[in-house]
Amino acid sequence: MYRYLEHRLRESVRDFLRRKEFMGLSPAACEELTIVIEQPPRITMGDYALPLAFELIKKAKEHNREAYLHHSRKAPTQIAEDVASGVGHIEGFEKLERAGVGYINARIDRAWMAAALAADKKPLVEVPAGKILVEHSSINPNKAAHIGHLRNAILGDTFVRLLRFARREVDVQNYIDNTGVQVADVVVGFTRIEKKSRAEIEALTRQPRFDYYCWDLYARVSQWYAQDKDKENLKIRAQTLHAIEDATSDAAAIAELISTAVLRRHLETMDRLDIEYDFLPRESEILHLHFWDAAFIKLKDAGVLAFENEGKNKGCWVMRRAGTASTTEETGSAGKSEKISEEDQKVIVRSNGTVGYVGKDIAYHMWKFGLLGRDFSYRKFYRYPNQHECWISAVAGEKDHPHFGDVAEIYNVIDARQSEAQNTVIEALRGLGHNEAADHYTHFSYEMVALTPRCAAELGYALSEEDKTHSYIEVSGRKGFGVKADDLLDQLIASARNEVDTRHPQVSEGERHSVATQIAIGALRYFMLKFTKQSVIAFDFKEALSFEGETGPYAQYAVVRSASIFKKAAIDPDTFCAEVAGTLSAKDFAQFLTSEASDEIWELWLASAKTSYIVDQCISTAEPAYLAKHAFQLAQLFNTFYHRHPILSEPDEKRKQFLLATVAVVRRELIRTLAIMGITVPSVM
Repeated sequence: MYRYLEHRLRESVRDFLRRKEFMGLSPAACEELTIVIEQPPRITMGDYALPLAFELIKKAKEHNREAYLHHSRKAPTQIAEDVASGVGHIEGFEKLERAGVGYINARIDRAWMAAALAADKKPLVEVPAGKILVEHSSINPNKAAHIGHLRNAILGDTFVRLLRFARREVDVQNYIDNTGVQVADVVVGFTRIEKKSRAEIEALTRQPRFDYYCWDLYARVSQWYAQDKDKENLKIRAQTLHAIEDATSDAAAIAELISTAVLRRHLETMDRLDIEYDFLPRESEILHLHFWDAAFIKLKDAGVLAFENEGKNKGCWVMRRAGTASTTEETGSAGKSEKISEEDQKVIVRSNGTVGYVGKDIAYHMWKFGLLGRDFSYRKFYRYPNQHECWISAVAGEKDHPHFGDVAEIYNVIDARQSEAQNTVIEALRGLGHNEAADHYTHFSYEMVALTPRCAAELGYALSEEDKTHSYIEVSGRKGFGVKADDLLDQLIASARNEVDTRHPQVSEGERHSVATQIAIGALRYFMLKFTKQSVIAFDFKEALSFEGETGPYAQYAVVRSASIFKKAAIDPDTFCAEVAGTLSAKDFAQFLTSEASDEIWELWLASAKTSYIVDQCISTAEPAYLAKHAFQLAQLFNTFYHRHPILSEPDEKRKQFLLATVAVVRRELIRTLAIMGITVPSVM
C-alpha cells in the first residue's frame, strides 16, 4: 500500500505540473522530470518528502531559461508552496505541505490506509512482460556443498522468491560444470591414488553421503599434486581433463558416475533449505551438442574474436578484455577483427584448440537469451517431495518438456571473483550487437563466507593461537578445511534442539524436532541475508541462533508472540482482519491513529504497509538485505508495541478491536516477509 500511494503521489504531482505548464515547462518536459520521493527522518514530519523545487528549477533552466528568469515566484520555498497548495486532494492523503527550503511533505490519511491494510487490499500494478532466468548455486559436482555455497543458494533462492512475489515469471537454473578440472581431480583420485575400477566407484556412489567421501579424496589429490616436484602428476590431471571431454572414454563414464551422484546429494542438501531448481544445464551437453561451434562462427563473423599470430598468445583466439578501450581505428566490422594489444587480450580458445571456461559461458548465455540457434535435449532428473520436477540437459531426451531459455532478463548469482569473466560475456554480447540482452544481464555478485574462530573451534577445527586472534577464519575445500553444508545444518538443528527441549519439554518429540529445524533454518537463512552482498560474512552459531537482536529467531518469535495473543482470545488471526475491517469504521481508525500519542502505533502500521515497497527496492538494487532489515524493523516495532499495550485486558472494546487488528496486520506482513526469505514460523519458540 505504501508503494501504491507513493506512485499515486508522484503521478498527481506530475499531472498538476503538466496541466499548469508550471514554470514554463511543456507537458513533454514534465513527463521527463524526475520526481524524487524520500522518506522523512522522523514520522512527525510526514510520510513522504519531495525535494521537488530544486529539480524544477534545474529543469526550467534547461527547458526555457527565459521563462524561468521572468517567473515571479522562483525561490525554492515559493515553488514548494505553490505545488503543495495547487495539487489539491489526493485520495489516501491527508495533505501536502511545504517544509524547510524547497521540500514538500506529504501526510497519509491514516484511517484510509489502516482500513485498506486491514482488508489486505492489493492495488494492481503493471507487471513487466518476459521471463527472468535466475542461475544460482552452480556447485562443482566433485564433493559436498560447503558454507560458501549456502550463501550463494540462499541469496539466489530469496531473489527468486522476491521476483515471484512481484508476480514475475522465473526459471531457476543451476549450472553444472561436470567436465571441469575439479571433477577431473576426483577422477584422478579414484583411478590413480585409490586405483579403483569403474564398478567399484559405481558401488561407492550408492553409499550415503558419497559427497563426503569425495570431499576427503579431493583434498588428498591436491596434496598429491603439491608433493610432486617433477609436476608429472599435473600432467595426469591435464590428460584426465582432456579425456573426460570425450564422451566415449572410460574417464568420461567415471566422471559421469561421480558428478551425477554428487549432484543428487547437492539437491538433497538444498532441499533441506526448501531450495529448488527447474533446470540443470550441464557443461557436457554444451560440449557434445556443439554450442561453442555455433557461437564461434557468430563471434568470428562479427569480429569479436581475433586470431593471434604472435606473442605469448600466439595460435589463440582472443577477444578484447572487458573494460579496456580500443587503441586502433578499426572497429571490428563483420569478418574483420581489430588488433588487440597483448595486455588487453582475453584468451577464449587456447592454441591447442581447447575452449576456455569463458568461451563456453558465452555460448551458454547466447542460448539463455535465445540467440544461439540451438537447444538442449531434456530429461527428468529429480522429483522434490512436493512433486516439483527438476529437469537436466541431455544429448537425447524426452519429447515433452518445459521450455527453458529464450528469456528477457538474466541474473547470475556468482561470487565477486568472477567479475571479469562475467563482464567478458557481457562484452561479447555487445560485440555481437545484442545490446538489449547485455543491458538485461546482471552479475549478482557477492563476497565469501568465513567462520569466526569460536565457530571454527565448535566445529572441531584445531586453531593456532594466531588463528584465535583473527576476526574470521577462511575456509578452503582444496585444503580440506571447510564446513560442509549438511554438517552446518545438523549442528544448527542440534543447538536449536537443546534450547527447544529446555523451553518446551511437554511438546512431543516430533514437534520439538520440527520446531528446532525451523529455528535453525530460519537462523541460517536470515544470517546469510542480513549482510549486504559485498560484505564478507564471518558465520557464528551463537550469533545466528540468538533470540535477541537482528536474527531469524528474533523475527520468528515476534510472530509466535502475536499468534499467542489470538490463541488466548480464541480468535483466528487469518480471518480477523477481514472481519474487523467491516466492524471498525474510518472514524474508529482515525480516533486511534491521529492523536499525538498514536505516532508510535502509526509507525507500526506504516512499516507493515511497506512490504511490496521493500520488495521492489530489493529487486531494483539486487540486494535482499533490505528485506531482512524490514523483517527486523517490523519485529522490533511489534515487540515495543506488545510491551506497552495490554491488548486482551483493554476495557474499551473498540480500542481492543483496533489493537488486535494492529497485531493481525503485523503478523500477516511478518509471515509474508519471512516467507520471501524462505523462513517458516514454528508453533512455539
